[in-house]
Amino acid sequence: MRLTTKKHRISALAATAALVAAGVTAGTAGAAPDKDGFDKGAMPVSLSPSDRTELVKSADTDAAKARTARVLGLGEKQGLEVKDVVKNRDGSTHTRYARTFDGLPVLGGDLIVHRNATGEKTGVTKAVEAEIKVASTDAPKSQKPSLSAAQADAKGSKAPRKVIWAADGKPTLAWEKVLGGKQKDGTPNELHVVTDAKTGEKLYEWQAVHNGTGSSMYAGEVEIGTEGSGGSFTMTDSARGGHETQDADNGNQVFTDTDDTWGDGTPADPQTAAVDAHYGAALTWDYYKNVHGRDGIRGDGEGATSRVHYGEAYQNAFWQDSCFCMTYGDGANNEHPLTSIDVAAHEMTHGVTSATAGLVYQGESGGLNEATSDIFAAAVEFHAQNPEDPGDYHVGEKIDIRGDGSPLRYMAQPSKDGSSLDYWSEDAANVDVHYSSGIGNHFFYLLAEGSGEKTINGVTYNSPTHDDSTVEGIGIDKAAAIWFKALTEEMTSTTDYADARRATVAAATALYGADSTEVSTVEAAWTGVNVQ
Repeated sequence: MRLTTKKHRISALAATAALVAAGVTAGTAGAAPDKDGFDKGAMPVSLSPSDRTELVKSADTDAAKARTARVLGLGEKQGLEVKDVVKNRDGSTHTRYARTFDGLPVLGGDLIVHRNATGEKTGVTKAVEAEIKVASTDAPKSQKPSLSAAQADAKGSKAPRKVIWAADGKPTLAWEKVLGGKQKDGTPNELHVVTDAKTGEKLYEWQAVHNGTGSSMYAGEVEIGTEGSGGSFTMTDSARGGHETQDADNGNQVFTDTDDTWGDGTPADPQTAAVDAHYGAALTWDYYKNVHGRDGIRGDGEGATSRVHYGEAYQNAFWQDSCFCMTYGDGANNEHPLTSIDVAAHEMTHGVTSATAGLVYQGESGGLNEATSDIFAAAVEFHAQNPEDPGDYHVGEKIDIRGDGSPLRYMAQPSKDGSSLDYWSEDAANVDVHYSSGIGNHFFYLLAEGSGEKTINGVTYNSPTHDDSTVEGIGIDKAAAIWFKALTEEMTSTTDYADARRATVAAATALYGADSTEVSTVEAAWTGVNVQ
């Protein structure tokens, strides 16, 4: 099927109207949106990039940060750096800060200050409750880590920097280094390693390259945003922050064309994968802006970059903060580019998570990071209403990476993939983040659609609960609104599943009221996945 483009706009031709809809649409009974009951004052304001910049600047002045530090009772050596500000329609704000101690970055020291419309503090959410303090910031030179010559030359490596490690609740003077190069499967490596500055003991490590995977070219005939005229066009979407799609097999050059008609619907034409990636990125941009009022990944109106044709038969896709980009492989035999709607939404959402909660990509916070990407991948699919790729609660359903036609992940019953967790247990912090994400995915499905058997958009699901309880869903639009509010206003870098329960209850309470069906359903869904 031929893929065509039009300037500055992107949509499935059969569902153009859906792209400007203000809410998530799910198509059939069990997934239908229900806007009744929203407290609109608790919803985020749709800020222009300049308005957001002014909010951040206002909060980031020395005087404003000094006042906040006094209100919070921070020690004199502690500093604050504003990372983001969310403003709601009722005038309340939620300002996210990173902390420093004696000029050193505090990893795991982030916090959120909640204020009402008059500027009065109404609450604080901290990544750790411990006082940020160490006896001395002097460290013995003998314990400073080093990079080998090969490591130092590897792309992405960073020399050790002195930090305060606080994410485990016990502030410790430490060194952080970043190991670059490539992982075994060819994925770029950005491994952060934190060691005790006095003993040299490894305290923690996490991977900053966020992996995902999905389906290939099944979006059908679409329209995409491009620039140019007179026989010279580029795959640059000026309507969405200048988002570019580049060819990783051609020096990361932006795709160009002479007639603004791109691809032929087959992997033989290099432009086809680019169309899919560009289309998915635009759908995701539109979803966050139209549904949640967020103008771009960081809320600053700036577009990211999509790169396709990475590696040789590379069966993965990933997000990197360092290049503000999503990168996609061509899949098995270079015939299945991983550029579907859900993959694009998954990868871009890693960027949103990084710009908001900053969930560390390890342990339970890493599982929540992955779950967040799967959750909004589903939400974007439902919102797009693309007839060739209708919304579902599967991840990677079209790629056939297992060779048997099955999805990569199942949100309704995650353990069907053979590895993911349906329910929380003490093992949740010790398994791969793609497997511990099952807990969050299962919670979200129960919240949106409920337990038991049902068919949505032609797909049949049967979702169990840990305690054999029955959960009645509230719809994907409400579920996504709750998760987004929790992500942007309540979660921090160290949030675990118990914290996520508290965060989503707080979000649902703000949106619908403490005695609402939505709050009780949030609680029931978490209990259903054994998160108390």
